[in-house]
Amino acid sequence: MSATPVIEGIVETVLYTDDLPRAVTFYRDVLGLPPIAGDGVRFRALKVSGRQVLLLFRRGATSEPMAVPSGGTIPPHDGSGPHHLGFAITHDAYEPWLARLRAAGVAIESEAKWDRGGRSLYFRDPDGHMLELLTPGLWPNY
Repeated sequence: MSATPVIEGIVETVLYTDDLPRAVTFYRDVLGLPPIAGDGVRFRALKVSGRQVLLLFRRGATSEPMAVPSGGTIPPHDGSGPHHLGFAITHDAYEPWLARLRAAGVAIESEAKWDRGGRSLYFRDPDGHMLELLTPGLWPNY
């Protein structure tokens, strides 16, 4: 068997929402993620950092295959229930993020300190997804 090709990162992460405009407003205005593509009815793509994209799909809107205009098909997918997503931040950004979230009226559910020196800040988006802002020092590779 040949060597496994290298995976260079995660490009897209998807969260499903019952109210797409509300979700876009939260991620754009509270977390500062700029929209980069989408139709605003079925989905919206937001730039995270570098080459990373957060996709917000209206729940149930992707349950049928979708033709790609330049060729191919996107298979159906959907999700339900609250999910978890962690965003990387620097140590110096932790307290400013805490203040920003509180100023925006976002309830902080928990904070954690990790053995490797990292810190985590947990809160929910309007759809109940658990979001985490985490500093380096959580995982052996982060």
